[in-house]
Amino acid sequence: MALSFLIVLLVLSLLISVSYLPTRKASAAAAASSPCTIDYQLNQWSTGFTAQVQITNNSTALTGWILTWTFAGNQQITSAWNTQATQTGATVSAHDAGYNAVIPAGGSVQFGFQATFTGSNAIPTNFALNGISCGGNTTPTPTVVPTATSTPKPTTTPTVGPTVTPTPKPTVTPTVGPTITPTPIPTVTPTVTATATPGTSCGRAIFCDGFENQSGTTPSGTWQVSYPNCQGTSTTSVDRTIAHNGTTSIRVDGHAGYCNHVFFGTSSAFTGVGPDLYVRFFVRHTTALPAGHVTFVAMRDAIDGGNDLRMGGQNGALQWNRQSDDATLPDQSPVGVSLSTPLPTNQWECVQFEVNQTQGSMRTWLNGTEVVGLHLDNVPTPDIDNQWLQSRPNWRPSLTDLRLGWENYSSGDDTLWFDDVAVGSQLIGCV
Repeated sequence: MALSFLIVLLVLSLLISVSYLPTRKASAAAAASSPCTIDYQLNQWSTGFTAQVQITNNSTALTGWILTWTFAGNQQITSAWNTQATQTGATVSAHDAGYNAVIPAGGSVQFGFQATFTGSNAIPTNFALNGISCGGNTTPTPTVVPTATSTPKPTTTPTVGPTVTPTPKPTVTPTVGPTITPTPIPTVTPTVTATATPGTSCGRAIFCDGFENQSGTTPSGTWQVSYPNCQGTSTTSVDRTIAHNGTTSIRVDGHAGYCNHVFFGTSSAFTGVGPDLYVRFFVRHTTALPAGHVTFVAMRDAIDGGNDLRMGGQNGALQWNRQSDDATLPDQSPVGVSLSTPLPTNQWECVQFEVNQTQGSMRTWLNGTEVVGLHLDNVPTPDIDNQWLQSRPNWRPSLTDLRLGWENYSSGDDTLWFDDVAVGSQLIGCV
């Protein structure tokens, strides 16, 4: 009797083992057959986000790729890097950028994009590589939501593409202006009589103002206050307690929100300067640049429908932004952001930039040192100006005014002071 019972148990155990074996094999086969795995990293704020996407090729080598997916909400891509992205409704197609077309077996490639949204921002799940579903192999990462007091740091995973090397620029001869290199800027000998109130190192400036002639409580005369959208709680005022040079600066108390955009600006700063503009100003602010988009310099572009060329920050670092298509310089990829620089807080910083309107090029310096990631030279460089030039390869602005102030498309407030603004046709020093 006992022997019969043991035989029954043995038979049942074998049957159970066999019944489970096909299930395990099928699961393993399904995982092996998936052609790709997607890693989707979000950096999100209240009305927008950036996404860094990594494709891992689980199949044979690919030469040329297209990744497609469908958003679940109203997400709208505004710019992209290391890919050529198109969107129709909620459906997105991200094509290789040429230089990253090859993905070896077991290899990976990365690209990214910036987008807007309202409501929820669910991670897509229906990715397909070259028309073949990735089978749900998506690895989402936690969403990073910035706070008003923190400085979010971008992920520093390197993108696949050629090494980013800035194109060297020829030295400008001494008879034309100072030598322009990424090293500290030499002192410039004043040769031109400045207009408005002279500030620190007006030098070769055609327009220069240190705000010492401001007699009221709000900017007046050459400078006029404006509220681009609707007037909220942000303000601008004449401050006689903090100044970079002399006794006076212009203070901007900036708050978050669409109605809290405020600027003080002038339409006479570029008069008589010519198409190659150099601007120098000093700025001091209290809060580190956030993950979301903020602006503190705006210049209206007559050729671009009156939209602004904007300087500010995103992902904790300085950036340029083109209002009409939301293109950014540098790309907001982890590598691109790392090639820019933060704007230090609670001390005066010298910002210099050049916009050559004839060539469609730009350069930017912070305290006399050129910022590699803010160099636009019409030669597409991955993670720097590739996205800017893809969107508008023949971009040639016609700037009509200079405005300093505050726009915030993210969360958090900032207090800024501006002083010693100078404009000319040659580089203007910081000392």
